[in-house]
Amino acid sequence: MKRKFEAVEEDSFDNQGVAWWRGRLLGKGGCGSVYLASLKPESSNAFYPPHMAVKSAEFSLSRSLRKEKEVFDHLRDCPYILECYGEEITVNNKGQMVYNLLLEYASGETLFDLIRRSGDRGLPESDVKRYIRSIPKGIDYIHSHEYVHCDLKPENVLLVRSGSGDFVPKIGDFGLAKKVQKKKRRTFDSSIAGTILYMAPETLADHIQESPSDIWALGCIVYEMFTGKPLWGLNLAESTEELRERIADRFELPEIPCGISKDRKDFLKGCLVKNHKLRFTIKKLLNHRFVSGIDDKKSTSLLASLAFIGLSCLISKSYCKRTILESFYKFLALYTLLCKIIRY
Repeated sequence: MKRKFEAVEEDSFDNQGVAWWRGRLLGKGGCGSVYLASLKPESSNAFYPPHMAVKSAEFSLSRSLRKEKEVFDHLRDCPYILECYGEEITVNNKGQMVYNLLLEYASGETLFDLIRRSGDRGLPESDVKRYIRSIPKGIDYIHSHEYVHCDLKPENVLLVRSGSGDFVPKIGDFGLAKKVQKKKRRTFDSSIAGTILYMAPETLADHIQESPSDIWALGCIVYEMFTGKPLWGLNLAESTEELRERIADRFELPEIPCGISKDRKDFLKGCLVKNHKLRFTIKKLLNHRFVSGIDDKKSTSLLASLAFIGLSCLISKSYCKRTILESFYKFLALYTLLCKIIRY
């Protein structure tokens, strides 16, 4: 269940790429160490941004990283998935080959960091609304390309600064992602992996790890954004096996927090159905009132401007009755179209 730690000591990565310098250590994970990299001033490589996150491991231990690169190659051009710029092999100061995965740098850290700083209060409603529009769209893109992420959790949702200065949540860490099984008859999957706190009941009970498993993990993430706490709590006296049994038990249902709106509660319940066959699909979640009813400031401003222009046309004395009526219908059709675009 636990991934083998494949990262090596950071001082052995004292090397650089053709177009970039390796900087400070950002963190360590189950399949490598992540560094901040800066583009060399003399580099003519226009494809790389000024700063990147470089995920590195000794080549002999880089199987998970190389697999992650393959998944990234199939998930290009989605604004809600971390961008991959390529791969490069370098040689460290010990003469060992190092595999480097070049990724988009998330200067806003992770969703986990944001939740942790909130204490036990959870995130502000404005943040939850903004993130809950983006994360399901990233999951939908993953599933539409016949992949299951298998390790969705706040630590793997990274906050990347956009051109407007806002932070956009992007899904990363595809080292455990797998292709969806197309066989009519399900075969036993011994390769289940991930983080137990976010694993679905069917994964722990029956070794089933498919698209609905990611929906369960999404519910765990949303719950944590609301409350500041993991869905199953953090009982230090509880063993890993006891936690597994609690999650897998079909009679022990997760407790939905009180004091939240009906739409939020329904969204969470749809994600956290223990029977994976009855769980909401990602398409249903994207069309859910909680997601589709969220206002976008820029879109709202655009609609307000359009409404003002339309109203000005209607009250203008220079328009005849027929022109006013035609203008009204055109305005109504355009308004409806914009509403649909904003919603989806």
